[in-house]
Amino acid sequence: MAKKEATPVEEDGKKGGKVKWVILLLVLLLLAGGGGAAYWFLMGPGAASEEDALGLEGDQADRQKPKAEFVPEIVTLEPFVVNLADPLGRRFLRMTLDVEVLNRAVIADVQRNNSRIRDAVILLLAGKSFADLASMEGKITLKNQIVERLNQIVGGGRVTNVYFTEFVVQ
Repeated sequence: MAKKEATPVEEDGKKGGKVKWVILLLVLLLLAGGGGAAYWFLMGPGAASEEDALGLEGDQADRQKPKAEFVPEIVTLEPFVVNLADPLGRRFLRMTLDVEVLNRAVIADVQRNNSRIRDAVILLLAGKSFADLASMEGKITLKNQIVERLNQIVGGGRVTNVYFTEFVVQ
């Protein structure tokens, strides 16, 4: 009799273990299916465009798109050596610039106005002190000021950026 009582208990334990595994398998399948469906709706072909997701409209969306016709060209200028506006007058700056322009047509304008460009940059640099140029913010401000000056000379918006290829303060 002891054997008869032990056998049904073991069978119930095995049945309970199988049921647990089946339930666990179903839960995992449901989670995987839900995750797949979420991915399909959020990232699949039915997903909203990038501009809609970012909340951009009209003109802002156009500015975010890369323009195929924009092929920047780089013009390297001769090095600038300038005394800085320090009280003792013993500091100088040696700087070389690469100028990024919209296209090849602007390169000729930059080369034609080389004297005016050098004059504008030298006057800008001569008014700066070491304290103005020592920090990263000062260098970024200087880059923006140089771009503004070059655009005044060459024509609005045709110079897109300048790069410091050499920047030594002594």
